[in-house]
Amino acid sequence: MTESILKLTDVAIFQKDSLVLNEVNIEVKRGEFIYLIGKTGSGKSSFMKTLYGDLPLKEGTGSVVDFDLRALKEKDIPFLRRKLGIVFQDFKLLPDRTVNNNFLFVLKATGWKDASKMEAQIESVLDKVGMKTKGFKFPHELSGGEQQRIAIARALLNDPELILADEPTGNLDPQTSVEVMKVLQEINKTGRTILMATHDYALLLKYPSKTLKCDGNKVFEVVQKAV
Repeated sequence: MTESILKLTDVAIFQKDSLVLNEVNIEVKRGEFIYLIGKTGSGKSSFMKTLYGDLPLKEGTGSVVDFDLRALKEKDIPFLRRKLGIVFQDFKLLPDRTVNNNFLFVLKATGWKDASKMEAQIESVLDKVGMKTKGFKFPHELSGGEQQRIAIARALLNDPELILADEPTGNLDPQTSVEVMKVLQEINKTGRTILMATHDYALLLKYPSKTLKCDGNKVFEVVQKAV
């Protein structure tokens, strides 16, 4: 039985008092790769923020990686985020420290204590994204594509059940976007679930997969036509 890793039923999503998305009913199964598309301002980021606890869920029922989003308290959010890997468009790497120290910061913040285990985990995730030799670099010494690979590696540090990638190729040129996409595909093949918000329709054509669309305050699955 394929279990559900994310389920929203009759959900309404708000930014402060303004309704962004309404009557959202979706289910994501473990191991799926799903795109989330839609115009700027259609609610993709609000949707993502609800999943990682940045926006409270006020209407409907929702669960993500076994957390009840309606019952989520402030103190629960760090525990939820340990089970999620979040990849941002603008990388969000700390500029004043090396890649390795960026990763140590995350591991310590999420409760890791053993130095040798932390070192092994950092090496392992860098290897997964083809960046094993880059741990001693500062973010500004890396290209945009390299920084995004590092950001993906950081998202893998706590062995997440679900990766939320919010426009991960938004700041990258087409060739680099394809390289980053290949990394995400490889990670998905290991059984990890990925939900990726994107504007990049070329990637959808090149790597077709289940696609959800935000439009007119709704989220619905779109059937991709054969090219």
